[in-house]
Amino acid sequence: MAAFGSLSTRLTETLAKLRTKGKLSASDVDGTVREIRRALLDADVALDVVKSFTAAVRERALGAEVSEALNPAQQVVKIVNDELVGILGGESRQLQLAKQPPTVIMLAGLQGAGKTTLAGKLAKHLRGQGHTPLLVASDLQRPNAVTQLQVVGGQAGVPVFAPEPGNGVGDPVRVAREGVAEATRKQHDIVIVDTAGRLGVDADMMRQAADIRKAVQPDEVLFVIDAMIGQDAVATAKAFQEGVDFTGVVLTKLDGDARGGAALSIRGVTGKPIMYASTGETLDDFEPFHPDRMASRILDLGDILTLIEQAQKAFDEEEAHRLAESIATDGFTLEDFLKQMQQLRKAGNFKQMLGMLPGAKGMREAIDSFDERELVRTEAIIQSMTPQERKQSRILNGSRRLRIARGAGVTVTEVNQLMARFEQAAKMMKTVAKGGVPQMPGMGPMPGMRQPKKAAGKPAKQQRRSGNPAKRSAEPAQPAAPQGSAFGKPKAEGAFGELSNADQETLQRMLGNR
Repeated sequence: MAAFGSLSTRLTETLAKLRTKGKLSASDVDGTVREIRRALLDADVALDVVKSFTAAVRERALGAEVSEALNPAQQVVKIVNDELVGILGGESRQLQLAKQPPTVIMLAGLQGAGKTTLAGKLAKHLRGQGHTPLLVASDLQRPNAVTQLQVVGGQAGVPVFAPEPGNGVGDPVRVAREGVAEATRKQHDIVIVDTAGRLGVDADMMRQAADIRKAVQPDEVLFVIDAMIGQDAVATAKAFQEGVDFTGVVLTKLDGDARGGAALSIRGVTGKPIMYASTGETLDDFEPFHPDRMASRILDLGDILTLIEQAQKAFDEEEAHRLAESIATDGFTLEDFLKQMQQLRKAGNFKQMLGMLPGAKGMREAIDSFDERELVRTEAIIQSMTPQERKQSRILNGSRRLRIARGAGVTVTEVNQLMARFEQAAKMMKTVAKGGVPQMPGMGPMPGMRQPKKAAGKPAKQQRRSGNPAKRSAEPAQPAAPQGSAFGKPKAEGAFGELSNADQETLQRMLGNR
């Protein structure tokens, strides 16, 4: 989503100005449309797309659906969201599988767009859906492209057909044709053909891509384009449409610091659907493209559906039930804490997941300051404990904590801080197990929860600590105030803002209250 960061900020700020107005005049609408036009142009969206988008927004905003609405500002947000969904493609499109396997998917695009890595991501994604893909190394032009595809294929757990060494040696058309025959012979149901790119569009590149297409008759031709390419995206897309005639688009580097206009322009200019998005460097940073969800993210309305889908992939249903029973009977242990941590890491990029929550712009500082390495350190500390210590944390005295710190390569202070955070998490999980809504550490009170009243002028009592240094080292460290987040550095109270009832329910499900 970083590719849409600037555009998202501009649009949300523009639409936020309407909330103070009980009724919208024509001048209010014109001013808003003018700001939207500037935001889109600054994001490198093609001029023709900007004109049609803003004209549609203005026409609808001046119509009866806004003038007669009880909340005109919300209605305008809905209109902008609807139009964004429209220019992003309307509905998501799935791969068209061949009636008679194998389904042949050809990748095309400029050099540097990330085709080879994308081939591995797509192969792993399809393998996870029960398919048996085969990667074909037909990029024999770029240095070490064949080797890179073999490495990526190994990481994805997918075989690679690479009869030629590449580096300028071999016939890419013949390799592609033989790759499809190999897939048929070994009963692979999907073939992904990686083709060569150039630093710019040229006649030789298009001729080779067209020859490969003619030789293998692909069911899908996916045009892979770098989301950071800016205005050049339109010219490049048109050239590939004329030379290769692709059937769908894949956006790469959506996590990059770019303006993101390419995504909003390509669909409007070529009429071809955006089918997938690459959102990071690992093979798991890949997802089907849903126009409605992406529009919702751009307008900072959240993407709870994708968040839940990612969580469901990583979180084991049986383990969640076992954890809930454990909390209800024996309590929340460090062993449970470790398993949750490991499942959280499997779910993917934690910052990206937090960015899918509604109102993520309001907690951008908290998200950006989150250090995912803290999860690794926490795992190391818990894994340095004995099984008994993980189940009975109360036995962790000073000497045990010193041993654990040395085993994990951290300080005793860090072990003490982890234990303080664990105790917070244990209290929270106990509340969840009883059907309550917890106060999340560092997130302020959850909506609907009453703040406990404090006696005026009486500060909270703090537990006394021994004056003997040896005894004091054996005592648990006092948690610092203000309380920090569950895993990272201390955050200001209310840093995450308020969540809607639906978001609260989602968080409770992810925390194990099923």
